[in-house]
Amino acid sequence: MSLVFYGHPLASFCHKVLIALYENGTPFDNRIVDLSDENSRADLFRFWPIGKMPLLRDEARDSTIPETSIIIEYLEHYYPGPVRLLPLELDRALQVRLWDRFFDHYVQTPMQALVSNRRRPEGTADEIEIGAARAMLATAYAMIEKQLADKPWITGDDFTMADCAAAPALFYAETLVPLSRDQPNLRGYYDRLLARPSFARALEEARPYFKFYPYHDRLPARFQDAAG
Repeated sequence: MSLVFYGHPLASFCHKVLIALYENGTPFDNRIVDLSDENSRADLFRFWPIGKMPLLRDEARDSTIPETSIIIEYLEHYYPGPVRLLPLELDRALQVRLWDRFFDHYVQTPMQALVSNRRRPEGTADEIEIGAARAMLATAYAMIEKQLADKPWITGDDFTMADCAAAPALFYAETLVPLSRDQPNLRGYYDRLLARPSFARALEEARPYFKFYPYHDRLPARFQDAAG
């Protein structure tokens, strides 16, 4: 198979690319990376010494594509499908790229800071970093709520790359800083993301691994049986 996807079912950034692949039914070899296994780790590092996931290999073109947004744009160009995730019109495309980066930087990043602090030895958590991360998520939620005032998806009527970024970011962030009842647009958007078949599939594949998530007890109720 031409496309090989290196990732892990629990990783939020991997979900982002999996959503794009599933939206268009793109054939690929899903290669789960176990960083604790020498051979599995070496298989990833030989193509990308940085060692970050996800990573896409296109064997047909002998190309290695890192970074989630670049991977999705690569797929759009070389393996297009029925769902266009990046508009052709420039201004709309810039909006998609803006909100894609927004979710990566202002939802994913503070979410991961909170999770990382949970994994630190007792008494070594950075309380300043934790406070800043929580404040950033609260600010991001408010901005998303405003953006969604008249839209079903983050940039308009169409599901795009920005929504691929939003789904896993909000899924994990909501376990750390719950969505407010005073933000109905955001709550409705989150529910639509959960119901999207491409994201539902990624989450179903992650179910056996949810028990390893430090905040597994805060996952949506329907995932609790897999996380116990």
